[in-house]
Amino acid sequence: MRKIIPAIIAICAFACAGFSQWKPAGDKIKTEWADKVDPQNVLPEYPRPIMERQQWLNLNGLWDYAITKKDAPLPKTFDGKILVPFAIESSLSGVGKTIKADQSLWYERKFQIPEDWKGKNVLLNFGAVDWKAEVFVNGNKIGEHTGGYTPFSFNITKNLKDGENSLAVRVWDSTGNGLPRGKQIENPRGIFYTSVSGIWQTVWLEPVSASHISGLKITPDLDSSSFDIRVDSDDKSATATIKVLDNGKVVAQTTAAANKTANIPVKNPKLWWPKSPFLYDLEITLSNKGGEQVDSVKSYAAMRKFSIAKHGRFGGVDFTLNNKKFFTFGPLDQGWWPDGLYTAPTDEALKFDIQRTKDLGFNSIRKHVKVEPARWYTHCDRLGMVVWQDMPSGGGQYNLLTISAPLITGIHLKDSHYRLFARTDAQGREDFTRELTELITQLQNCPCIVLWVPFNEGWGQFDAKQITRLVRKLDPTRLIDHASGWHDQGVSDVKSLHVYFKPYRFRPDKKGRAVVLSEFGGYNLPVAGHTWNAKNFGYKGYQTPEALGEAVRKLYETQIIPARKAGLAADVYTQLSDVEDEVNGFVTYDRRVEKLPEALMRAIARELKGD
Repeated sequence: MRKIIPAIIAICAFACAGFSQWKPAGDKIKTEWADKVDPQNVLPEYPRPIMERQQWLNLNGLWDYAITKKDAPLPKTFDGKILVPFAIESSLSGVGKTIKADQSLWYERKFQIPEDWKGKNVLLNFGAVDWKAEVFVNGNKIGEHTGGYTPFSFNITKNLKDGENSLAVRVWDSTGNGLPRGKQIENPRGIFYTSVSGIWQTVWLEPVSASHISGLKITPDLDSSSFDIRVDSDDKSATATIKVLDNGKVVAQTTAAANKTANIPVKNPKLWWPKSPFLYDLEITLSNKGGEQVDSVKSYAAMRKFSIAKHGRFGGVDFTLNNKKFFTFGPLDQGWWPDGLYTAPTDEALKFDIQRTKDLGFNSIRKHVKVEPARWYTHCDRLGMVVWQDMPSGGGQYNLLTISAPLITGIHLKDSHYRLFARTDAQGREDFTRELTELITQLQNCPCIVLWVPFNEGWGQFDAKQITRLVRKLDPTRLIDHASGWHDQGVSDVKSLHVYFKPYRFRPDKKGRAVVLSEFGGYNLPVAGHTWNAKNFGYKGYQTPEALGEAVRKLYETQIIPARKAGLAADVYTQLSDVEDEVNGFVTYDRRVEKLPEALMRAIARELKGD
């Protein structure tokens, strides 16, 4: 029987005491899921399905918080309660405050280790904290992590005591100083949004043996009908047993040394397709040198291959899925929420956007300069949604002339000129490279991801040739769009275009790469009662749903569908949902109003697919 220890059992008294002190902050619009947020049971789902353990303790819920001077120690008194894992700026945090660069945000809570965990090592896991997190257990600093988008863990066993324990986290975040930040900005406007600081993904504990599984690397090889799987462990003498299952039946199995890649053939493999996204279950156990089983995790894998191939017409190049021509089309998705900002109110909400995209007939999502919690990618894996994954951008204040030069003049600047791209800070470039490496390492097991996007429109772009080589080394199985939209350095798998203010006509790439329209559209329609504020931004405005629908239909029929027939490999419409000032979504920011009829978009999808 699956044994899950929900937070409500271990911390009932703590949560109940704070319940009356929490309510959403502010008066901005909210999604329907905001009313379903229970401070005693916040995001209770296991947060890392790609490597899942049976026993765990969810630490989400009400914590104490305080805003102090940057280098101040843990305060003796706190400002109030904050609902973790919602950023302090968000409504669902219950706070709705902004952190300055000369301040720190402190969190604290108490917890107890379950009795049946005695004798085990205890791992403390964070899904993501923006930006620098220093972690203390019972007053002892156990470590720190920088980077707002990647998970991290600490072994806190030596710092635990019987009975009640204290966990404190100090966070420093400066949205405007060159850190990888995505679309956050201190003064939100237009295409840039409210800043996000602090804990914004699930925090949890799990018990492990001293010898345990620390990571997995799962790589499908369609051409040889096999999986390459590596089970990582600090115990170099350990061995791993890997079982591949099809609906509960073992179809392949092997045993290999820890930290060594095992090739596992699968006879007559079932393939992963958007219409039939088949996933094999994995059961992985670790045994020590004496043969004793010391750890086990569950995971999954998909047999799929994403690549490119020349089709011979007009010099065009196609994307292929499983060695068959595959046109990818879908919306750009920012992943923002009016109530939770970076964090969806519930797992149901997190899944909703993906399902809505699929219902509209699309087969892909470009996750735009943001990284999602691990469960989002698992939802895409299970629903059959192809993902382009951006790296959140960074750098200093962007030079408008540099950023817009290709749009106005067609000139692409060399990104070794750091000053032009607001990338003179060597530490900032190092932070970006480190977090990009962490991002790819953490997400490379997700079957849904088919393409990495390190840079977007020149925002904080630098040394794209070297960055492309790094990405290729980290993950040689996926395609790369090294400079989405502008400032092409000529080294990626695609010619990436953003077209907003002029008609688009397909032209093959002179370098023989696949041509992708990685942003277009952006038609806006504000819906009264469902906007963030009185401002609105988009690339072409309409006043009625009928006018918007007709414009979108005409755009696809006169530009995109002909380009697709001529050789275009993919398209990305801006965007899935409204975000703050941007009202160019298929749905409103609160996800309550669909601005474009599903029937219209599904008809367009059929044309794009050639159905």
